[in-house]
Amino acid sequence: MAPNDDARTTDEAGAPGRRKAARYAVPVAVAGVAAATIGLVPALAASGDPDLPQITAQELVEKIAKSDAQQLSGSVKISTDLGIPSVGGLAGGLAGGLAPEGGKDGDGGPSASPDARLLELASGTHTLRVAADGPDKQRLSILEDAAEYSLIHNGDDVWAYDSAANEVVHSKDESRGGEHRKSPEDLPSTPKDLADEALKAVDDTTSVTVDGTARIAGRDAYQLLIKPKQSGSTIGSIRIAVDAENGVPLKFTLLPSSGGKAAVDAGFTKVDFTKPAASTFDFSPPKGAKVTESDELNSREKGVPKPLKGLERPNGPQGQKGSGGPLGAEAFKGLDVIGKGWTTIARLDVPGGKAPAAGSSGDVPPDAQKFLDALGDRVKGDFGGGTVFKTRLVNALMTDDGRVYVGAVTPDALVKAANAAK
Repeated sequence: MAPNDDARTTDEAGAPGRRKAARYAVPVAVAGVAAATIGLVPALAASGDPDLPQITAQELVEKIAKSDAQQLSGSVKISTDLGIPSVGGLAGGLAGGLAPEGGKDGDGGPSASPDARLLELASGTHTLRVAADGPDKQRLSILEDAAEYSLIHNGDDVWAYDSAANEVVHSKDESRGGEHRKSPEDLPSTPKDLADEALKAVDDTTSVTVDGTARIAGRDAYQLLIKPKQSGSTIGSIRIAVDAENGVPLKFTLLPSSGGKAAVDAGFTKVDFTKPAASTFDFSPPKGAKVTESDELNSREKGVPKPLKGLERPNGPQGQKGSGGPLGAEAFKGLDVIGKGWTTIARLDVPGGKAPAAGSSGDVPPDAQKFLDALGDRVKGDFGGGTVFKTRLVNALMTDDGRVYVGAVTPDALVKAANAAK
């Protein structure tokens, strides 16, 4: 790869013109935001990489924003190493929390429930099969040993199917006029989904350059490199391989500032931009399958563990899901925010004004408590004492007097923020 070290800035280039919005499209305003910080000098391909026409980072971001590929199918390999224990047991615990009172033999919620099953993507390596035909037809399947888990969105219907358990969850897509149900295009599980979130974080604290070319899933691609300009972030860099022909992100790689292998690496291994067969999006519950309607799940809210209630993430400006900064910083809305850009820290108070004692279970399910205990390290400072819960990307400091500091920053940055606030 031939690096582009000349990351000059400009305010001459504007955002591309407004176009018809699709729910899975990158907001075209991203190109305008990026214009203040991205590099203008194109990078050349190194030996062995595709020899493509020169392009600047500004032009490449605009190419992503203008991409209108509405039809595709293919396979995606996603590997996640956040430095946390496997969430398989935790997912089961969360599903169990959806069980209605008096459920048969204490059974948990259906294994096909997306909220629990999709937590599995937060660790390990998974192979996904994806397909899309416009905004009303998508399919995402997680391939497992001799089984698969699928989410199918076809018109007004959204189906979630666990073949191993032969269980189905069915809901209606009411996003045009009512509550938005979870459907495959909402899930940040493809390179494009992840690239969308990364590009929303681009501001004057970010360096964006073109870093050579690559060959991904048999297609020529440019490589966009996004790096924080600030020190103290847990994010080292984000690399996005962009299809040279249609601007669709083909591969997304996030490297932590601490080094080592990628924290998130998601890329197509096969991709086809022709119209998928209509039968791809057909689904009928198999014979003997247990079918649960989403309204029934919603009525079980009283069974959700208390620590999980009230943690719904607000939307960003203009209702844009996930907008507002790196790694979902829009969730900081309404909180005491310290700093900006990639080193943003949110401060909030624990309900009741006191942190739970180390090792105490309280209202936390056993699997969830075990998960939290595995992450925590005791720290001291001018603020007093507390526990730092660490991953390779997002860290949180919970002080003994009931304050929480959280962000995609190092533990030292959290301690400094707590000391300064004392």
